[in-house]
Amino acid sequence: MSLSGKRVWIDVEQPKTAIMFNSLLKMFENEDTELLITARDYDSTYQILDNLGVSYKKIGRHGGEKLENKLETYIDRLKQLLPIIKKFSPDYFATFLSVEGTRIAYGLKIPSIGMNDEPRNEPVCKLIHPFIGNIITPECIPKDLYIRLYADPDKIIRYNGLDEIAWISEYNPNPDIPKNFDLEKGKYVIMRTEPTHASYLIHKIKPEETQIKKFFPPIFKEFPNYKYFLLVRSKKQEQFLSKGLKALIKENNIIITRYLPNIMDLFFYGALVISGGGTIVRESSLLNVPSIEFFPGESAPQDKFLIKNGFPLEHLRDSNQIIKRTIDILNQGSTPGRFKISSFKEKINQFDNPNEICFTHVKSKLLTK
Repeated sequence: MSLSGKRVWIDVEQPKTAIMFNSLLKMFENEDTELLITARDYDSTYQILDNLGVSYKKIGRHGGEKLENKLETYIDRLKQLLPIIKKFSPDYFATFLSVEGTRIAYGLKIPSIGMNDEPRNEPVCKLIHPFIGNIITPECIPKDLYIRLYADPDKIIRYNGLDEIAWISEYNPNPDIPKNFDLEKGKYVIMRTEPTHASYLIHKIKPEETQIKKFFPPIFKEFPNYKYFLLVRSKKQEQFLSKGLKALIKENNIIITRYLPNIMDLFFYGALVISGGGTIVRESSLLNVPSIEFFPGESAPQDKFLIKNGFPLEHLRDSNQIIKRTIDILNQGSTPGRFKISSFKEKINQFDNPNEICFTHVKSKLLTK
């Protein structure tokens, strides 16, 4: 049976959700479900949705680094969302980590489901877990981490895999993308700054800063002929890097940007990905691309899962270690067969896809209503 006549609301609160839920949206569309997509202005969320051709409503924005501002934008977004959701009257709500969406779904008694691979984000988890209907979580993350943040153990759905598999399992590399960017395969590097506005980092690093400023110059000095994409998360980080690397960015092979289109293809055909956050390096390592994470904290269970299963991911916090390892990787060059689809597809197909789990759960519930 199809889901014709059923209404599902999905709230997209960050870039990762925009990418991850693309295939989930298609699953519902293929069942003739009536969809309402709402999205928050944060980082490149809108650009990703636009590039994917998703029809959505722009509602609210991210609160930035200050807790008071986070609270104000939360209240404002609730006010904006409420009349829209009441009018749409959804039969189900799906989210990744939308605090506003979860609270409204609870208040209006709308059945809900969420995905959560980030129990380090304690403030958000504590605001979501008591109100969400079910939470889909990777088995590699200890269940107790969710329970201590008020999750009901009977409502936790577990799966063998990672969130990133939801979109990488459907990804097919486009060999024309490097040519479009005037790039040579295996001769460029992508670096991503830390998520300094995240609640679990705001007391560890200033919102505009990034460790890239420290370790990038020695790498560039060693490999000046490579091309470099420095992907920032905010205008402040962009200004910080532009000023700090002023002597280098005169070169036309250094690009500082807040958004990169076709980023999966750029990962796949690149030499190395370095990031201060987890999502990008999990993506790249799942694609069998050498990856270094420099998140200023403990290695996440997902990272340990990838390393245990033989994916090329390392977690290095010290700038000197990052410099040394980067130079080693670039000197080694790309391994034989690195740019073949089989280099990653066969390996990730042994794991579960969380989007399929989410869709199957929601469909089952809607058909029994």
